[in-house]
Amino acid sequence: MSSKSAPPPLPEPLGVAVADSHTHLDMQEGTVEEALARAAAVGVETVVQVGCDIKGSRWAAETAATHPGVHAAVALHPNEAPRIVLGDTDGWSRQGARDAGGDAALDDALAEIDRLAALDEVKAVGETGLDHFRTGPEGIAAQERSFRAHIEIAKRHGKALVIHDRDAHADVLRILTEEGAPERTVFHCYSGDAEMADICAAKGYFMSFAGNVTFKNAQPLRDALAVAPAELVLVETDAPFLTPAPYRGRPNAPYLIPITLRAMAAVKGMDEDALAGAIAANTARAFGY
Repeated sequence: MSSKSAPPPLPEPLGVAVADSHTHLDMQEGTVEEALARAAAVGVETVVQVGCDIKGSRWAAETAATHPGVHAAVALHPNEAPRIVLGDTDGWSRQGARDAGGDAALDDALAEIDRLAALDEVKAVGETGLDHFRTGPEGIAAQERSFRAHIEIAKRHGKALVIHDRDAHADVLRILTEEGAPERTVFHCYSGDAEMADICAAKGYFMSFAGNVTFKNAQPLRDALAVAPAELVLVETDAPFLTPAPYRGRPNAPYLIPITLRAMAAVKGMDEDALAGAIAANTARAFGY
């Protein structure tokens, strides 16, 4: 195994245990048990396992039901909704090529998310939202319809809403205002600037920061973190993606949370334990566990 593909070493353990607010264990190497043991060894005692499609959402719920340190979030990813409606000719998603199912297929998929959202082990509906990076203009209607439906599902079941917002800040904020955001709303892998962080703070939205806050070119993200209130900040891996520096490009996993958290503490000028304590409390509050 080359050093480029090798998993990074375990960081120094945190003094105060925290949660990884957003991870994809089903996309990582090794077993769930191994991933959780490595995470616990460095003070990451809780993870939120996030579904992106029907299969992944069912898996998240099942995994949370059998592991006390795992909570589930269920949803159709913003890029999944257009694939259900319009089909997926090149088959780049993990289901492979698919035929167009139209609005009826999206309704069926949303009904299954609604069913899963009622389960006790499911603490959130997400990741949902908008992605103008990967979905073209033809998919916007399906994506937006799906997002609005997920907001309604989250509110009806009293669950948190986990938002994926890629190149779509204004539209995501607009739809949340139009629909009325759930009481607990989390911007996963926060990607806005400081001005947007002020808007989110005013509305009480949680902002979850991932490993990309450590990247050289991410100064706008660090500026946003600097102004985000400590009581609304979460930390996540989005593993296996967004591995923090200096391991960018290598596989990410929940055990690497301490690297991101230490970088965040430096940006906020906070003691590491104080930030970890705040984040632990925030995550429990955000997801209602």
